[in-house]
Amino acid sequence: MKDLLQRLHAKLGDFWWYSLMLFLAMRAADGLNVFVGLWLVPKYVEPSELGAVMPLTQFANFLAIPIAVFASTFRNELTSLAVKGKFGQLKTLMRGVFIATAIFLFLAIVICRFVLPAYLERIRVAEGSLGIAILVSSFVGTISPIYSNSLQALKKFKANSLISLIGAPVRLLTMIVTMPLRALTGYFVGQTAPSAFGIVGSVIALRKELSVPAESYWNREIVRRFATVFVLLGIWSLAGGFANLVETTILRQRLPEIDSAAYYMVTRFSDIAGFLATALAFTIFPYAADLAAKGKDCRPLVIKASLVIIASNALLAAFFWLFGERILLWLPHGETYAPYWWAIPWMVVIPTLMWLSSLYTTGELAAFRYGFLKWMVPVILVYPAALLFVTGHGYFDPYLPSSWVEFLNTHNICSLKTMLVWMTGNYLLRIVCCALAMLRQKKPHP
Repeated sequence: MKDLLQRLHAKLGDFWWYSLMLFLAMRAADGLNVFVGLWLVPKYVEPSELGAVMPLTQFANFLAIPIAVFASTFRNELTSLAVKGKFGQLKTLMRGVFIATAIFLFLAIVICRFVLPAYLERIRVAEGSLGIAILVSSFVGTISPIYSNSLQALKKFKANSLISLIGAPVRLLTMIVTMPLRALTGYFVGQTAPSAFGIVGSVIALRKELSVPAESYWNREIVRRFATVFVLLGIWSLAGGFANLVETTILRQRLPEIDSAAYYMVTRFSDIAGFLATALAFTIFPYAADLAAKGKDCRPLVIKASLVIIASNALLAAFFWLFGERILLWLPHGETYAPYWWAIPWMVVIPTLMWLSSLYTTGELAAFRYGFLKWMVPVILVYPAALLFVTGHGYFDPYLPSSWVEFLNTHNICSLKTMLVWMTGNYLLRIVCCALAMLRQKKPHP
């Protein structure tokens, strides 16, 4: 058996072998995650509040954007240090992460104190104990990838696979204990558990590399480069976080409660579209970085991974087109959500488009190319600006031509179907721009 696996490894090559290993480990864990998303959460969270889960999650992610940007910046620096074997400097960087996290957490607590109550009221949530749970969930969840990125840069994919495999039962057990007490608070506590476990597991896996003495790393040149990348990625992340927050808030605020709850349910299935893409995007970064460092073109690797995602998700969409309604009927409150079966294959297409654009940006970041941000940030911001204008045009009706007002009323967002049309258009625009950028990119010369 061992010889067979070694031959398969040699035939596939490192990239596809480790992508497959990560995919299988994550999918083994997803059996429990499916149980959480499709049974445990709907069981304890009433349909009237179920639609609030995703906007609350995006609110938490928005608060954590500064440390998330720090983590993304850190990933590029870490990859460079790992390739050079400078683990003492890597240890110094990790200490800097904790200092930055403490500062950002304090600022987030202050912001949350003034903003969260009004936001909870706007999305019709009465549970007042959510504040601390949301903050802990967002910050622990954001710090955790820093450690998984360390394993990624060192190509310790076996450790990543094991952590992913064990993290799911940790999340399940935590939710089983906490959700019966307070449903939404318990949900966010459960979201925190696998991230906390991932930090501990990564530290154990990195104990050899981190056992070296810390070495001086920061100097004026590095601080200047780090700050430049931080600002660039910060602008990008703020644009994306703002777009996601506006989108999920409108889903909750503007749509009927049953439509927003149905959106949560159908996305439990459409999230499967990201299963393979997550493994590929995680694995592709260090390999794309290696190709870029050698002066080679990483576009063929990105294109091959994209074609695999398109093929697998086309089969997934076809499956849910045939069986989506029957599956929904098996779930808690299934008769309420079954009429929305058509949204499942549609929602498989939308994250597929999102992941295709993510593979392109991953390849660019791995090659330390940030020029795409010049057009990507405006493209991202067009979407929330259009959503806010369409849903809030009543403020401007006295100043707009009557034909415009009639058009905006006709295309206002009042149902799940209308919202999915907007989401599809948003990601199609990004894909077109990414494809044009790849075509215009010059082939590097070794």
